[in-house]
Amino acid sequence: MSKTKKIVIGSVAALVISIGGYGYYKAQDAKIPRVQTGKVIKMESLVQTVSASGEIKPLKYINITANSFGRIIEIAVKEGDHVKQGDLLLRQESVQSSADLRSAQALLQQVTDDQEGSEAAYRSSEATLKTQQAELLRAQADLEKARLDFERSQNLLKEGLISKSQFDQAQAAFEVAKASTESARARLQQSQAQLNQADKARVSARSRIAQQKAGITRVSDQVSKTIYVAPLTGVITNLPVHVGESAVPGIQNSIGSNLMTLADLSVITAEVKVDETDIVNVKLGQEAEVTVDAISNKVFKGKVTEVGSSALTRSGQAAGSGVTNTTSQEAKDFKVVVTLLEPTAQLKPGLSTTAKITTATRQNVLAIPIQALTIREAGKDKENQVPSANPDTARASGKSDAPQKEGTVSSSKTSKKKEEQGVFIVRDGKAVFVPVTSGITGQTEIEVLSGLKEGDEIVTGSYKTLRTLKTDTKIKVDNKEAGNGEKKS
Repeated sequence: MSKTKKIVIGSVAALVISIGGYGYYKAQDAKIPRVQTGKVIKMESLVQTVSASGEIKPLKYINITANSFGRIIEIAVKEGDHVKQGDLLLRQESVQSSADLRSAQALLQQVTDDQEGSEAAYRSSEATLKTQQAELLRAQADLEKARLDFERSQNLLKEGLISKSQFDQAQAAFEVAKASTESARARLQQSQAQLNQADKARVSARSRIAQQKAGITRVSDQVSKTIYVAPLTGVITNLPVHVGESAVPGIQNSIGSNLMTLADLSVITAEVKVDETDIVNVKLGQEAEVTVDAISNKVFKGKVTEVGSSALTRSGQAAGSGVTNTTSQEAKDFKVVVTLLEPTAQLKPGLSTTAKITTATRQNVLAIPIQALTIREAGKDKENQVPSANPDTARASGKSDAPQKEGTVSSSKTSKKKEEQGVFIVRDGKAVFVPVTSGITGQTEIEVLSGLKEGDEIVTGSYKTLRTLKTDTKIKVDNKEAGNGEKKS
């Protein structure tokens, strides 16, 4: 073989080896995960917020509903009017109830006159009784005198000092006195019976008056329910009825049931629904920023003034109320009321709104991007990467080469898996999982309480890579995908 041919063959072989080596290098390099990284930074302030949507509502508002059936004959206000407490709002027809009231009042006057007559009869009977009592006392005194005269005449007749005619005269006077006394006693009993009868008539008249007054109260209430006055000072925000329509009580939200809505617009609130996962962080007095869809470029300041204690399902029913057959897995919300500090006339009840409630604030904190935080089974990565050759260590970690006896279950399978949160920190070209303790969560950052220090480089993406990344895995940092134009190796 000539020297030239040998050189050509050697060059081709070297080229093939070089290409194969480069291809192997590229293949191995392609297997190394590409990641994006960031730094652990110190933030002057980190704010945790909860966002929830709802609607604008006045703090005080009353839906004025129909109290009785009847045609509307007068509406004294219109929507948007300001009214004072006690002002006339609406009037229904009251022909029948007003007539019943006049009839009841006339009957009351009649029974009152009867009662006055019974009172006069009672007083007359009482006077007669006193007269008869005096007559009985006088008759008893006359009887006693006649008795003494009669006994004295008996003694004198025996001694022969008086005649028989004088004795008969004393005896007759005594008998007359006894008869007069019995007659006076009978008249007294009759007067007592008349007084008792007059007293019963008087009590009966009083009862009829009380009964009639109660009837007047009932009918007066019926009449008053046809006249509606403002229960508070405010603004008419809804007036769905018209003169001539019929009011229908007792059926919520039916036509003719809700006559109007009166609201006190001096205090405006945003009533929002907070998800059950966020409600634990919401407390009374927390500050909030409220935006209204209909009012652009305007943020209203407010404070949390009410936090609901009962959950509402997304279907609108109270959880556990038994009204619906929703399962316990259905998402639930809690009502939260934010009172606006400086409401304006632009705010109308029912406008859609969003409240951003500040639930926590931290100063001078270490923070990392939220997406860098991941969850791993405690100790799993280390076991997979660094298996122990010590049988005792293997058994302690739940691993063993010894076959399991039939019918037995490894304790590592029955015990609940313990998970821990952490981040992957970049060390010597490798991703090392480091457990961290987190604090409050901001919009894009989360507070780190322990496990990291300022300036540490951590893996922030991609999300797909973080899901499968294991500790001590060799990585290649490529932040060009993150959009910062910086490339690291």
